Amino acid sequence: MDGFLLSLLLVFALALGGRDQWLVAQLADALERSAPLLVIGIVSSTISAAVMAWVGAEFAALLPRRAAQMLVAAALGLAALELAWPVRMKALQEPTRSLGAIAIVLLARQIGDAARFVVFALAAWAHMPATAGLGGALGGAAAVALGWALGAAGLARWPLRPLRLVLAAGMVAAALLIGLNARFTPL
Repeated sequence: MDGFLLSLLLVFALALGGRDQWLVAQLADALERSAPLLVIGIVSSTISAAVMAWVGAEFAALLPRRAAQMLVAAALGLAALELAWPVRMKALQEPTRSLGAIAIVLLARQIGDAARFVVFALAAWAHMPATAGLGGALGGAAAVALGWALGAAGLARWPLRPLRLVLAAGMVAAALLIGLNARFTPL
């Protein structure tokens, strides 16, 4: 249960102001809040969380406990790097109406973002990685739905850049503590 709740909250918080949320917000404005766009966003969030949870669990099963902890620390460090990187979204010139193309682009953006790195890390850490994947799917779906509901103008009113920098600092601290714990804890 801990993995589920932690994943749900972290993924939602880390996805705020992310590239996937901005893309859905821009497309929601252009496509007049189309319901299929929301469904595509939720399905994409579910698939990306499931893939990262599966990969995290598989990697952790192959590694000794301390190496798995270092893997978690590295994943959190990558999440911090992605969070600190500025999000610069170009205005859409002519948005596609192809739901397949939107789904592919959205899934590609989500697979490598900070929120899914955390799902990877939590799945590698948890005893039941499926709960981390489920929490990540729900948190990601909630973040995408928020972007869809607010649109680009609504998201622009939030202080997302400072929030992402604070979250990045938290991820760095967590990565350092987990890495040091893995390194200096006796067998």
